[in-house]
Amino acid sequence: MTVPLLKIGAVLSTMAMVTNWMSQTLPSLVGLNGTRPGTSEKITLFPSPEDGWQIYTSAQAPDGKCICTVVAPAQTTCSRDPRSRQLRQLMEKVQNISQSMEVLDLRTFRDLQYLRNTESLMKVLDTKLRATDAQRSINAKSFQELKDKMKQLLPLIPVLDQYKSDTKMIVQLKEEVRNLSNVLLLIQEEMGAYDYEELQQRVMILEARLHACMQKLGCGKLTGVSNPITIRASGSRFGSWMTDTMAPSADNRVWYMDGYLKGRRVLEYRSLNDFIKGQNFVQHLLPHPWAGTGHVVYNGSLYYNKYQSNIVVKYHFRSRSVSVQRNLNNAGYNNTFPYSWGGFSDIDFMVDENGLWAVYTTNQNAGNIVVSKLDPQTLEILQTWDTGYPKRSAGESFMICGTLYVTNSHLAGAKIYFAYYTNSSTYEYTDIPFHNQYSHISMLDYNPRERVLYTWNNGHQVLYNVTLFHVIKTSGE
Repeated sequence: MTVPLLKIGAVLSTMAMVTNWMSQTLPSLVGLNGTRPGTSEKITLFPSPEDGWQIYTSAQAPDGKCICTVVAPAQTTCSRDPRSRQLRQLMEKVQNISQSMEVLDLRTFRDLQYLRNTESLMKVLDTKLRATDAQRSINAKSFQELKDKMKQLLPLIPVLDQYKSDTKMIVQLKEEVRNLSNVLLLIQEEMGAYDYEELQQRVMILEARLHACMQKLGCGKLTGVSNPITIRASGSRFGSWMTDTMAPSADNRVWYMDGYLKGRRVLEYRSLNDFIKGQNFVQHLLPHPWAGTGHVVYNGSLYYNKYQSNIVVKYHFRSRSVSVQRNLNNAGYNNTFPYSWGGFSDIDFMVDENGLWAVYTTNQNAGNIVVSKLDPQTLEILQTWDTGYPKRSAGESFMICGTLYVTNSHLAGAKIYFAYYTNSSTYEYTDIPFHNQYSHISMLDYNPRERVLYTWNNGHQVLYNVTLFHVIKTSGE
């Protein structure tokens, strides 16, 4: 028995996201007419990505609240006032937590409604079972079937208790965010009457608790992709960019690889903000040039396809050397079996919640997509699946929770068209809308740490949030 239980809007990303907290708090810090309270100084709220909040998308939540997706501004506070700079940083952190909490709250409310309905159904079934047992007016076979159905519902009891507990925790966290917001307003008025280190520690604790709460949501089936969030426009038409999916949450380095052929230059940015500004980076020069755009950074190493070969390479950034390289047996290369856009995209590395994967094809399987699970230390193939989907008909693909999702085009009008489930070796055709804003995608990868899709789209670096549907299986399966 499989019970569809939890629809998860996995909106973790490195973006700052703001809802009603922003509309309630910012007017008190900046007047509604664009002036500081008590002054006539004019302030421009959205002058540019460097100076203010840049809005990328907006939507309306089921309860009518407005949800906006924005990129936080650069820190331009006067250097002569370090406390003011700290205040702005703390405000941004609170805004990030507040938005994530609102989304989590909406999800949990919806899920608990379903659980409460299930709980009522279970109580009715239990009542009927007891009445039948007392009357002895049912034959043994029917009675046993009724008991079996009751047992199938029993695993929902601890699930219900867990989500009730999570709801209480969310309420507590929301209250803490409100309290912290009030404290920030007092700091803005008094500037100096509060211990900044203590305030920062409280914010860090909130972030840790929020992260732990969201980790409970686990894996799921992809049911939706958000509108694109453009991070930067840079480089050529083709390329790749990524973060380390195994890095701790405090590590926000970004790696950037422009081009799809014969490249050797990898730029490592210190943070996403530095990447947006194009500053504070170091350069790595690879010993072997790459082919395609299907690279990933995983646990401190870069995995890529060596140019004019089916050799896969693991390059360790700290030691600046190749840890291991291995021939991917029978894999096509040199534009033999690329995606529909070409670009020597024969071999595509991916990382999801289950580890490291390689997607490619061979002559033996007539050009259909092959998915192989790799040992990240040795690059040995652990297991392989033949999906039956022709690779040249695919725009791009990515892995989430052991499932390969394939788009039907790299151009405008694309959608997520095909899903292959490695846990059951089965597939299905899907119809998930996918907004291709700049009309030419040459790289598409899922990041399980942030639960977003990283995309290189016609010289633009773009993110997509994903929505997952969680399925809990009973012990009888």
